Amino acid sequence: MRMRIVIPVGSTYLISGTIVAPKDPDAWIGLNPRKWLYFHGVNHLTLEGGGRINGMGQEWWLGLARPTQQMYCSLEPAVTFHRCKNLKVKDLMIVNSQQMHMAFTNCMRVVASNLRVMAPAVSPNTDGIHISASRGVEVKNSIIRTGDDCISIVSNSSRIRIINIACGPGHGISIGSLGKSNSWSRVHDVLVDVALLSNTDNGVRIKTWQGGSGFASNIAFRNVLMDNVSNPIIIDQYYCDSWMPCLNQSSAVKVENISFVHVKGTSATEEAISFACSDDSPCEGLYLEDIQLQSSIGGITRSLCWAAQGSSSGSVDPPACFSSFLSSENFMKQKVNPQTIHSQRILLVLEGIWDP
Repeated sequence: MRMRIVIPVGSTYLISGTIVAPKDPDAWIGLNPRKWLYFHGVNHLTLEGGGRINGMGQEWWLGLARPTQQMYCSLEPAVTFHRCKNLKVKDLMIVNSQQMHMAFTNCMRVVASNLRVMAPAVSPNTDGIHISASRGVEVKNSIIRTGDDCISIVSNSSRIRIINIACGPGHGISIGSLGKSNSWSRVHDVLVDVALLSNTDNGVRIKTWQGGSGFASNIAFRNVLMDNVSNPIIIDQYYCDSWMPCLNQSSAVKVENISFVHVKGTSATEEAISFACSDDSPCEGLYLEDIQLQSSIGGITRSLCWAAQGSSSGSVDPPACFSSFLSSENFMKQKVNPQTIHSQRILLVLEGIWDP
């Protein structure tokens, strides 16, 4: 049965027990699985209490084998906040969502803190926290372990602050994807500051589709510690999450004014820094400072650049490979020998709780 509750302005709701979704996906037949815990147009709401939300996603993750598989293609997060303002979400655990765990869409002035988001590394599309078309969002002091992006920030979002996050397993902290299906997107004024990424498929990432338009700009990643992370620093303007090959297209989302400062640790891949930018709309204003990424298996690390323009300062290992002009000769792969790096461990507020 569906229930709609009108929430007065300025309300505080406590979740002190466990909210459990139906285990059997067939229980949703005739209902809308896109809206389970859905908050729409609420102002000055606080949601807290130390409780747990269990999406019971295990059966859904196997959904492609079911005859009713069309239902599995339209799932929304376990918890969605849509068109909410002045929102606080804190001290909650969300586990095993059917797909995304928590989403903020078209929201303004949000603080999400002290969250625990957990799902197996093999669970598909289980992003931890998804931010779309929102402004003034701060996510802090949280642990996220999922099968997809720990945090994803997508179209038309700005003034986003991601502070003191432990991420892994998962796909890292991502801007995008942007520009899918020739769409226009913009993401700007984003700060990721103090993060520990452990055993993730990517580190800090910007991903855009060919054929899109718009821009991703004024984005800073700083004070990030990588522990056995594949692709620790990556900009991918040829992103293609499709069963079919993606068409080569000249237009692209513009990527500019992106900085990576104090990023240290170990890379699970030889390619520790990758900037694969668009020929027709090169990345500009990229900046690297105090980067130390050594191989987690004792090999070499390297940087890769294509149509990437920028600068670096201080120690950068592997060395930056920026180009001042564009040609095939500037597709540079610079290799360095591993060195013992005595990087200062980032002290998380979550220290003592995080166990990579």
